[in-house]
Amino acid sequence: MGKELDLDLQGDAPFRIGRDEHGIPHVRAAYDTDLLRGLGYCHAVDRGIAMRVTKAIAWGRATEWLADTEELFAADVAMRRIGLFTDLTAELAKVPATQRMLLDAYVDGVNRGFTATGLPWELKLAGFVETPWTAADCLLLMRLIAWVGLAQSQGEMERLLIEMVQAGVPRSHLDALFGGNLEDLDPWLLRRVKLGDRVIPQGVRWPSAVPTAIASNNWVIAGNKTASGKPILANDPHLDVARLPAVWYEAVLEGADVRAMGATMPGIPAILVGRNDDIAWGVTYAFMDGVDSWIEDCKEGAYRRVDNGRERWLSFRVREETIARRKKGATTLKIYENHHGVLDGDPNEPGLYLATRWAPAQQTGATSLTIALSLLRAREAPAAMRLLAHLETAWSWVVADQEGHIGFQMSGRMPARPGGRSGLVPLAGWDPHSDWQGAVPADRLPWILDPPEGYFATANNDLNAYGKSRPINLAMGPWRADRIAERLAERDDWTVEAVRELQLDLHSQHAEAYLQILRPLLPDTPGGRVLAVWDGRYDPGSKAPTFFESFWQQLIHEVFSRYMGDEVLDHLFGETAIVADFYDCFDRVLLDPKSPWFGDRTQTQAFKAAAVRALAGDVLPWGKHNSITMRNLVLGGKLPAFLGFDHGPISLPGGRASIRQGQVFRSGGRDTCFAPSVRMVVDLAEPGMHTALPGGPSDRRFSKHYLSDLERWKAGTLKRVVPGDFVPAIGEEAERDAAPAPAESPNGN
Repeated sequence: MGKELDLDLQGDAPFRIGRDEHGIPHVRAAYDTDLLRGLGYCHAVDRGIAMRVTKAIAWGRATEWLADTEELFAADVAMRRIGLFTDLTAELAKVPATQRMLLDAYVDGVNRGFTATGLPWELKLAGFVETPWTAADCLLLMRLIAWVGLAQSQGEMERLLIEMVQAGVPRSHLDALFGGNLEDLDPWLLRRVKLGDRVIPQGVRWPSAVPTAIASNNWVIAGNKTASGKPILANDPHLDVARLPAVWYEAVLEGADVRAMGATMPGIPAILVGRNDDIAWGVTYAFMDGVDSWIEDCKEGAYRRVDNGRERWLSFRVREETIARRKKGATTLKIYENHHGVLDGDPNEPGLYLATRWAPAQQTGATSLTIALSLLRAREAPAAMRLLAHLETAWSWVVADQEGHIGFQMSGRMPARPGGRSGLVPLAGWDPHSDWQGAVPADRLPWILDPPEGYFATANNDLNAYGKSRPINLAMGPWRADRIAERLAERDDWTVEAVRELQLDLHSQHAEAYLQILRPLLPDTPGGRVLAVWDGRYDPGSKAPTFFESFWQQLIHEVFSRYMGDEVLDHLFGETAIVADFYDCFDRVLLDPKSPWFGDRTQTQAFKAAAVRALAGDVLPWGKHNSITMRNLVLGGKLPAFLGFDHGPISLPGGRASIRQGQVFRSGGRDTCFAPSVRMVVDLAEPGMHTALPGGPSDRRFSKHYLSDLERWKAGTLKRVVPGDFVPAIGEEAERDAAPAPAESPNGN
């Protein structure tokens, strides 16, 4: 550890921190409060830059505290409009006393870590405005990681639907694209809506400092299908890895009667992916639709309501937000809100506007924090699943325990919509029957305990069949989940090594589905000959994936440009995550030979025309084409490469639908990607876990832990992290097997 951390810390009792051989911090403490205090201290010391920058963005104060750029100003405006921070004081008051002690201990640890290390020089150069870390910051970041990415993309997809209606796309075509979820679509009404925040041509995408929730794999295998006889759990969340430091931060917490370890997100006092001695848990994004819009009829600053035939005009709540830009002075936003959310427009100008609401945007955090902290001491999978079902943001969890139970549980505050409506189509805001009717009870969300197959996998696919509600309208496609399930069924002797190899699987069933149609139509060109013998694997050294991706993009242009136009499609591919997130919508059309989108042509003709255009010339191997440079989140691209703040280019094996996903695309003017942001495998027959991180523990360029795990991650290997693998303080003769201290804290924790 050297000088990077002060190991002689005092909390409710003395406690110590040390790194293992991989640089992962282990916190040893007598009391749970000091475990969390130590975690906060480690977060502050190792990830103080990332925490401060993310906090500035979350509060919508990046142009005041960090830098006055147009990108950060757009993020500030978006955060002020969304208002995730507006009720945090009231939410903190709901945190139970025991959990509040743990939260306050974590915050104390963060601020002590900030004091010990001072403001990093990278932020001093930027003139960063330092403010103490608070409990409100923790709750705000919990909301932020659930919003940024797919919750935001769900809202964008609903905006795109309106824009397509306004562009004259026929109803039959929209039904084919959106999977029959448009039961209340009123084209005449939607054409009259005035859109301010348009997906085309402008959308706000988030700076690289914000950990965007995008995609993931997780699966769990029962003991009767493993070599050890105990369950094995695997997780590899797919986030943007084109940034340094890595999104995740690994830690081990060793208390008197609890040992927990796994991946954390700095700023949040919880282990989000990991294990304790009794259970293991992993998470993916659930693709729950928790974002809805209503059409508001506005004039003179009010909106219309019609109750039992009686028309009323009600005033919006007005929230003024002042963004104190460093260079361009203060900008004041006037934000209009009602029970349907934030209005996209000025109600003083008569017209129809959208009001949009995300279900967990307010009145959330206390329950989720309590659940996250309770996981540290959970003892069996069924109880953990009951806890997780009440977590307020949308995730798909897999859980396993020492008794042999395995299970899947979806979490999230799902709106109870009237009449079973999907939520994709904006409804008339003046009709009270269109309002949300509370939230769907947690026991109606999808779940399964001890599936008869002996395994369960989620990969952002449609999981509605496992519940009594339908939280998912638009999923990412079945291909990865189907491939995982197919492979898991093949054997009954799974090991950590075999699961690791499965996490690296490059085969795409998505590509195979297209090739079944395409192969007889391939032209006699270099690309045609390569695709004719391609096995569907996205190997870095192969040109076949590059040719296929060129064909797939050309096919989308060939089929959709008639109604959407090439310019719009170029924008969807080049400046948004819509195609990457919701490619299954396009597949639904392209793989259906009877789809109305083919118009007066056949599917065969469209495939052949796209192949001719895409496969004529030569291309780079996939690893050269599908590559990223990992950018430092503060100084990325601003310093010479030899200084080592950035790293790359590196190739990303895999494609959109392979288990080892590797998508590279542009969004909001910068390169981003989907790739495994951490890989974890846990066999409950042994202590510890096996992991790899695309980076290292530290966000400081000149720390030996800045990139310490990157080569392992790139090679697809895993390190073993075990409790007790502890490096004591310099000069101390620490007893690794010393008797544990009592668990009760002086404050009763």
